[in-house]
Amino acid sequence: MSCPFNQSANLNPAVLPLDWLLGTWQSDEPGEGSFPSISPFRYTETLHFSHVGQPIINFMFNAFHAESKKPLHRECGFIRLQPGTNKVAFIIAQNSGLVEIEEGELTGQQLTLHSTALARTSFAKEPYVQQISRHIQLKPDGRLEQTISMALEGQPLTQHLHITYRRTD
Repeated sequence: MSCPFNQSANLNPAVLPLDWLLGTWQSDEPGEGSFPSISPFRYTETLHFSHVGQPIINFMFNAFHAESKKPLHRECGFIRLQPGTNKVAFIIAQNSGLVEIEEGELTGQQLTLHSTALARTSFAKEPYVQQISRHIQLKPDGRLEQTISMALEGQPLTQHLHITYRRTD
């Protein structure tokens, strides 16, 4: 499943401060995943940010196991900015059955977000995620960096994922 980048639609001025995200990004080397309750792992990931002229950015993230290439985590959703502010929101659906809203701030080419709402399917796997934080920034060398931390029942907020990407289009 892909989200087409509509080159014919003009970028809505409401999301102009996020134009640095637009396009497709591929991990330039495997990312590192860890958490106290799991074995460390390496993964690759493709990010795709697009728009269709609405005041939102569409996104899809697809992660794969670095060695076996098997699909892992997938997320898709929307990014919104509160007009006239630097307040930003990610609305996310994950293939694990988790749905989340993360809110935070855009500072230059850097996003800092924290979950404000989490919902899951009635048969989601335990232990349940209790909190997520995400930091995305465009580095001076043109690479995009993402760090995600999470808290589970009985586990405090701890770094879970770290990866860098290069734009591919």
